[in-house]
Amino acid sequence: MRSVVLYTLLSLDGVAEEPGDWFVDDGPEVVANLARVIATQDTVLLGHGTYDYWSGYWPTADVEPFAGFVNGTPKHVFTSTTPDEPWANTTFVAAPAAEHVAELKQQAGGDIGIHGSIALARSLMAARLVDRIELVISPALAGHGRRLFPDDDTFRPVELVTSNPSPKGTLFLTYHCTPAA
Repeated sequence: MRSVVLYTLLSLDGVAEEPGDWFVDDGPEVVANLARVIATQDTVLLGHGTYDYWSGYWPTADVEPFAGFVNGTPKHVFTSTTPDEPWANTTFVAAPAAEHVAELKQQAGGDIGIHGSIALARSLMAARLVDRIELVISPALAGHGRRLFPDDDTFRPVELVTSNPSPKGTLFLTYHCTPAA
């Protein structure tokens, strides 16, 4: 069975929205960590908002290793509308995300990555379809913005697998999620 891997940048106070506004580490460790995570992925999951934002930038970007990866990797975008000029390697999915992702997990292939899609990530975590969480925590307090983890009564234990700091204080954390009971 394939694994669903959530990769996200967070501020120290848990904000995931607009990391360009508060992410402070541009060292080689950040790039190496991203390269490690995407090396096992052959499918990307995106929400509609992230797709709209990214499809205007990444198709012509040369920021590696992510540009080559995201442009060449099949993308499944959860939306009820299809743009006039879709981004290459994109499948638009109107079906419920949990159902579609559960089917993808049963197919042959590498890891399935969730990148930059807060609402989608939350819904797949709630459905217990996320197998691993890769957090990159910046030593910065964003103060405001959408947070990845909702403020609700959801409880799900996770197991810390690795924890590595960069020289600038960024933390690279890998957690395995407890499977659904």
